[in-house]
This record gives sequence, C-alpha cells and structure tokens, in this order.
Amino acid sequence: MEEDKNSIPRSHFAWTASTKSPKLERCFLEVKASAIDDLMHRLSIARWPDEAPDQTEAGHWRYGTPVFWLRKLHEHWLHVFDWREQERALNALEQWRLKLDSHDLHFVHARAESHQAKPLLLLHGWPGSVFEFLELIPKLRQASGSQSSFHVVAASLPGFGLSFRKGQARLGLEAMADSLHHLMHDVLGYTKYFVQGGDWGSFIASAMAYRHPQAVSGIHLNLLPLRRDALLFQEPIDEDARQYAQALDAFLREDTGYQAIQGTRPQTLAYALNDSPLGLAAWIAEKFAAWSDCNGNPESVIPMDRMLANISFYWFTESIGASFWPYYARLHSPWFIPKGEGITVATGYCQFPREILKPPRSLAARTYQNIVRWHEADRGGHFAALEQTDVLAQEIRFTFDAL
Repeated sequence: MEEDKNSIPRSHFAWTASTKSPKLERCFLEVKASAIDDLMHRLSIARWPDEAPDQTEAGHWRYGTPVFWLRKLHEHWLHVFDWREQERALNALEQWRLKLDSHDLHFVHARAESHQAKPLLLLHGWPGSVFEFLELIPKLRQASGSQSSFHVVAASLPGFGLSFRKGQARLGLEAMADSLHHLMHDVLGYTKYFVQGGDWGSFIASAMAYRHPQAVSGIHLNLLPLRRDALLFQEPIDEDARQYAQALDAFLREDTGYQAIQGTRPQTLAYALNDSPLGLAAWIAEKFAAWSDCNGNPESVIPMDRMLANISFYWFTESIGASFWPYYARLHSPWFIPKGEGITVATGYCQFPREILKPPRSLAARTYQNIVRWHEADRGGHFAALEQTDVLAQEIRFTFDAL
C-alpha cells in the first residue's frame, strides 16, 4: 500500500485489505519497533518540573498531577509495561477500518455465537479508547443464564486512536453520530441496534437516539449529558435539582480548565502533548485520578498497565490533538438537542457515586422522556467499564433485555 505523506505513517501499523469492500480493511495493531524505541528514549531523557512546596503527598492532586505519583507511572512505563502484551489483547478481537471520504473509522466487531444476539455499539469518551472495553466485551458476548448475548461493536471515535489519519476532517457530535449510525446500519447491516456510552460516548449515543430513533432500539448511559445552562433549570425545580445546580456551578468553576483550553485553543496544546510522552501521561492520568472512585490512587481501581495502554495508544497514533475536537465543536455549536425537544428512545442509566456530575431523575426526565431503568451503584466513577466491569455489564443487560 502506498504511504500517504499526510496520514499516520503506515509503517507504524499493519493493515490487511478486505475482499468485502474496497473501503473496509481488516486490521490489527502492530506498532513498529523503532516507534517503541523512540518512546522509551524520550521517557529516559524526560525533563521534570519542580512543584509547589506545599504539594505534599497528603494533598497531592490539588494542583494537578504530582511529581511523586507521575514518577511511579514513569518507572512502570520504562521498566515494567509491555506494549506488545497490550497489542496482543486488542488483536485477539476482530478489528476493521472503514475508509470514508472525510475520515477513518476503526472498530472491533466481536460477534456472539447466538444468532439471537443483539447488536450493541460501545462508545468511549475522552481521554479513553477501545482499550477500556477489553474486559467488558467478553462478558457481553456470552449469554448469562436467560439473559441476552450481544454482537459487540466497539468503535474508536472519529479522530481518536486508529480512527485518525493526519489531515483528516474534524467532526462534531452530530457528524460523529451520523458516521457511527452509517457504520452500524449501512455497513454492518444492523437495521436495529443498541448503544452504550459514557463521557463523549454518552453524548454521541444520545445524539444517535435523537437523530436516528427508527434504528436505535435503546441506549444505556453511565453519564447523563444534560445541558449546563439556565434552560435546564426552568421552573418548577425541586430540592434535588437545586443541589445539582450547586454541584454544577462548583464543577464549572473549579474543574473545567481542561475544557477551556481544549475547547478554545486545541492546536496550541497539541504541540506539547504530541511531543512529550511525560506531558501526555500527566494530562491524561490526572483525569483517571480525579474522575475515578480511587481516593487519589487511580492504580487501586485501574491497573497501571491499562492506563498506560490507553496513553500509549494516543501516543503512537498521534491523535491527541484531534481528540480535543469534540470540546471545540461543542463550545462553538448549539446544544445537540433543540430547546423543548427530547429523546423518546428507551433509556437506561447507571449512576456511579464518583461520576463527574450526577443529575437527579427529575431533571433527566425532561430530556430523556422514556427512562426504563435508573440504577445508583454503590461504588465506581467515570471510567465504569474499567472500574466496575461486572456492574456495567449487568446494567446493560437489565436495560436491554426488557426491550
């Protein structure tokens, strides 16, 4: 295959042409050894910053990723982590790459044995990837007692991971939703299908349900993407809604710095994170710590190898800059569900106690007008597929088995 100088270097990855369609290629992940060597060299000569003297281990995440913790991750990355092992885990699943005019779309297609299995699209968010789903996919493929099994499609969002080539078009939420509907409905032939998502995946799942209700049989979310302006809090509102408004105000004031830069100047940040693996790790790992149910120790709920697989995937594909685009598009576009309208597709929701935002059902019902299941879990945070795999798999089944 001739290498396109404007794309990800094909020498970094392995691709096999498909006999089904010239636009569909069977693929597997195989990073070139020289790219791994380059990463290890950059890590070995990393230049470390100092930190404020009061950033002690007792309050170590208050200013961002602390040096003492990042040194642990750095040491693991250099001397313990095995990228090839992570490649093998992903390559054990059937993977494809769809070449569209404006962008690429990489996805895992893990079919169940049963012909009665339901098609299910899994969607990650930022700073996630398909590596989040390696433990979840086998649990969903296999029937559990009298419960359903699923033909699982786990897609890399456009602009993320192997759904990225240099110079490709940047897509907003609605365009991503349409592209993924095209994959499920037109390319894979699932006339009716289910969608599960967290983070940006919950936005896109919701947009798919709103834009393609005739094809989406149901959605399951572990984050509720409600609008965050005064329109959400129109009277009447109850006490739960008032408390949520306070929590939302605190989040917008203290915890959205990353959204501000990614949503306004994504290109400027991309230079630093595309050039420094240590910087990339600090930027992403801080979210693993802040958003998981870990009490400041993310490795207690997400293994370091899985964190590093995710970070390394961004590094090798050079997709971190493109992955910022949903923030820019969201900040510069109208809300994806027009005022006064809602989603009528059956919706299930699992609320984890350490999720970023936890809106009450009274507010959620204004947008999600057909909530068929609402469950509040005992443990877990934003990265549900990694932190609470069994609970998430169970909740997906409870929701979709009833439909």
